Amino acid sequence: MLLIRLAVRNAFRHRLRSVLTILGVAVAILAFGLLRTLVDAWYSGVEASAADRLVTRNAISLTFSLPLAYREKIRAVPGVTEVSQGNWFGGIYVDEKNFFANFAYDIPSLLAIYPELAVPDKEQLTALLRDRKGALVGDKLAKRFGWKVGDPVTLRGTIFTGDWDFTIRAIYKATRAGVDESQFFFHWTYLDETLRSTMPTRAGYVGFYLVGIDDPTRSADISRAVDAQFANSLAETLTETEKAFQMGFVSMSSAIILAIRLVSFVVVLIILAVSANTMAMSARERSGEYAVLKTLGFSSSTLALLIAGEALALSVTGACLGLALVLPCAEAVGAFMTDFFPVFLVSEQTIIMGLVAGVAVGLLSAVYPALYAARVGIAQALRKVG
Repeated sequence: MLLIRLAVRNAFRHRLRSVLTILGVAVAILAFGLLRTLVDAWYSGVEASAADRLVTRNAISLTFSLPLAYREKIRAVPGVTEVSQGNWFGGIYVDEKNFFANFAYDIPSLLAIYPELAVPDKEQLTALLRDRKGALVGDKLAKRFGWKVGDPVTLRGTIFTGDWDFTIRAIYKATRAGVDESQFFFHWTYLDETLRSTMPTRAGYVGFYLVGIDDPTRSADISRAVDAQFANSLAETLTETEKAFQMGFVSMSSAIILAIRLVSFVVVLIILAVSANTMAMSARERSGEYAVLKTLGFSSSTLALLIAGEALALSVTGACLGLALVLPCAEAVGAFMTDFFPVFLVSEQTIIMGLVAGVAVGLLSAVYPALYAARVGIAQALRKVG
């Protein structure tokens, strides 16, 4: 206990230097936390994936469609519990800068496969299912544009050209953290029926199928069974788990993600160098003090522990301050970047890694000063005084 009190008092003996060191560590840990959260945001779709969901798409590319007739054939595969067809719509609301994900889905089967998309108001759900032009939007998206149930919304199609009119019929909320609440869904039948009158050659085709299965451990067998049905056809399929499907999108940005990860660790290395320099300066200035302590009977190992305690007191204080700032700063950054990262949450792993980084900086920065204090002789240290 005496050593701890002595270490804490020594750590804050030079207040200006201590405060600046703590602020440096805090800023570094804050930057580390935000960069790690940015990487996590990239993987939010992967983390939200469920093991009992598969995605079936055209084996050539996601840009190639599949016949609607595949739906019942997929549903007939043993182990498949539900199938929902969908298309990425790519519509624009008023201006290109108002980006949000919008899909045409078979809404009833979508909600069956994704129970985490909950519509609390049953009347809204009933109205949505009755209205062919009805739209289901996330709570976050509705708040972003001030939409309410009953409001008309027009999207300008890019893949399916023209103006598409919808009415907000229901607002969903996520039942667990990490699920995107900024998506826009509407009935796939509305898209298909409109195409039949305006672009008949594009009607009756699906962008992809969402497949619910009864046993996640059989996902590989069920995927092979689905694809085997359409082997050697004009539109062969590729079925994979939802997680693998989402990872395919993340891998397109792998170079950027790797760069962000490297920068986050470089930030920690920089503050490690700054903290180590601070501790080294402090050790050199206090050579005479170490000589006196050794004269009084303090062992070299005790002095090393004392110095390590001082370094830990500074680095852990800075790390805690930085982590305390991560949550409000992440919320502000998430609100600013909501168009690109609808899910921007600080994970428990990021908090733990920040604390570990703070402790590591404290311990590593104390290595050289501790060795110096342990090895320096009493006479040699006293000669440097003055």
